[in-house]
Amino acid sequence: MDAAGSGSVTAVINRPPGRNYMATVVLDRINKVYENGFHAIHDLNLEVADEEFLVLVGPSGCGKSTALRMVAGLETISTGTMKIGDRVVNDVEPKDRDIAMVFQNYALYPHMTVYDNIGFALKLAKVPKEEIDTRVRKAAAVLELDKHLDSKPGQLSGGQRQRVAMGRAIVRQPAAFLMDEPLSNLDAKLRVQMRAEIAALQRELAVTTVYVTHDQVEAMTMGDRVCVLKDGFLQQVDTPQNLYDRPDNVFVAAFIGSPSMNLYEGQVAISGDGGAVTIGSQTVGFGPEVFAKRPALRGYGDRPVIVGIRPEDFEDAALAANSVSDRRLRAPVTLVESLGSEIMVHFSIDARTVDSGDPDAPEEAVGELQANAVGRFNPRSTAKIHDTIDIAVGTENLHFFDPETRLAIWE
Repeated sequence: MDAAGSGSVTAVINRPPGRNYMATVVLDRINKVYENGFHAIHDLNLEVADEEFLVLVGPSGCGKSTALRMVAGLETISTGTMKIGDRVVNDVEPKDRDIAMVFQNYALYPHMTVYDNIGFALKLAKVPKEEIDTRVRKAAAVLELDKHLDSKPGQLSGGQRQRVAMGRAIVRQPAAFLMDEPLSNLDAKLRVQMRAEIAALQRELAVTTVYVTHDQVEAMTMGDRVCVLKDGFLQQVDTPQNLYDRPDNVFVAAFIGSPSMNLYEGQVAISGDGGAVTIGSQTVGFGPEVFAKRPALRGYGDRPVIVGIRPEDFEDAALAANSVSDRRLRAPVTLVESLGSEIMVHFSIDARTVDSGDPDAPEEAVGELQANAVGRFNPRSTAKIHDTIDIAVGTENLHFFDPETRLAIWE
C-alpha cells in the first residue's frame, strides 16, 4: 500500500463519541469437548491486550482455529469464561460480539461488486447510505481497491480478493479482528507481501487482532506476541524473539525456527567454571557463560540431557573466527543447498536424535545412532558432499532440556 492510501486510515476508523473501544480478549480456563468425547482445548488461559496483534500458531489439529472460533462465537464453549472488553460473551451471538472475522477462503459474494461486498454488513445493520459510501470508499482507498469497486470477485487476483475481505472487516469498525489463516490460499511471494500489509494496517488501525496460522515464519514476522499450541494445550506465549531465544520446552524449540533446531541425546560434564557436552562419540566444550545463562544446568553433571543446536550456531570451522578446537564437531557432508546469501549444509553425526513432538515435522530416524544435522553456513564455505569437515559450534547458544520433562533447563 502506498503512502497516500495509508494516510486515509484514520478517517476509516472515526469512532462514535462516548463509545468505549478498549478491547481486551480474555480466555479464562477455556475448554472445548465435542460430543464424541474429543477434548480439543484444555484449560486455555490467554489475555490479548487492547490493540495487540496476537498470533495463534501450531501444527495441524492443535486447536488454534477452534480457539479462534470460540472467540467469534462460532463454536460453543464447554467450560470456562470468555470476555471481550469487560463483557462475558459465552452466550452472546456472533453478530453481537463486536468482532469482524476474515477467513482463508475470503467468503465473498460472487454476484456482488467489490463495493457491495465491502459494504454488505453495514447495509444489514441499516447504516445510512451516505455513511456506507464514505466508509467503503475510504477503506477501498487504504487497500488500493478504489479502481476495482465495480468489479466482481471473480475478476480480481487472490491478493485483491483478500483485500476486499479485509475492507469488509475494516468498515465495521469492530472491537477486534479475528483472522483464520487468511493468506493460506496465496502463492509464496504474495503471502510475503500481504503479511507485511496486514501487519502495517493493524498497527495503524490499532485494533485488537487474533490471527491464526500454521506457518511459524508468518507468526514470527507479524505478531506482537505468539501463542504456541500443541494438542489443545498452551505451550508458551511470548514475543517472537523470546520464543526463539528462550523456548520453554523441546516442542517450542523445534517448532519455532526454520530450519528446525537440531536435537540430540547428550550428557553434560562439569569442569571448573565450564564444562562439556557429549554428543554421540564426540565431546564439545563450553565456557562459564553457559552456566551463567542456565544456572540449573550445574545440577545435570554426568547426567543425560537433550541438547539443541540451531542451524546458525554451526559454521564451517575454516571460516569461523576464533574457533576453538574443543568446540567443534567433525562430520561427513551429506547435502549442500546453496541459497546465495547462505548455504545449508547437511552432515551426519553418530548421535541419537530426539523427537520434537511435532506431527507435521518430516520423519527422521529418531533414536538411530546416525543423525542428520543441518547448519546455516557462510556462502564462502567450500564444503562439498562426501567431504569430512570440522564444524565450529556456537556453544554460548546451546540449548539444554530435561529428557524426562522435556522442559528447558534455565534457572
